[in-house]
Amino acid sequence: MKIKFSFLTLFLVLSLIVEVNAQTIIKLRSATDDREFVLSKEKGKFVALHFLLKTECPYCIRHTQEYFSKAKTLKNVVQVFIKPDTELEIRAWSGKLVAEDLKNFPIYRDPDAQLANQLGIPDGYKFHNQIVHYPATILFDTKGKEVYRYVGKNNSDRLSFDQLALKIQELSKN
Repeated sequence: MKIKFSFLTLFLVLSLIVEVNAQTIIKLRSATDDREFVLSKEKGKFVALHFLLKTECPYCIRHTQEYFSKAKTLKNVVQVFIKPDTELEIRAWSGKLVAEDLKNFPIYRDPDAQLANQLGIPDGYKFHNQIVHYPATILFDTKGKEVYRYVGKNNSDRLSFDQLALKIQELSKN
């Protein structure tokens, strides 16, 4: 009985540490300008982390364009777009986006998909002869706590803007 209690206690303590660390260590540098995103600085707003696939992904372009065009309707939500590519690859890819949109929504870099790994986004998806993480959106509430995640089954399976807007509306009622 004592062993079970100790294991349970250890598990709960480690879970709390992981939750605290997830709130404090999410820090990304933009590949499209000189900005930095730090989750802990976004208190009071929802934050949507959009994990995009590597390099040439037409679905990623459409996904970001949809969000760019509608994002202003969700005033209390910070939209963060993340790619695991090199800075040069991201800049080349983002050249397909409207320059004015990139001023409002830089593309952040997740070197070697470290953040995707840390947040438990599954990998194993084959794309362009590579094994990559699945596309995903993770939503944090106004206190920086993860409250929702959507992991796509393939590169066309994404959380639409309208689905995110409904989720924000639902969570804002609580």
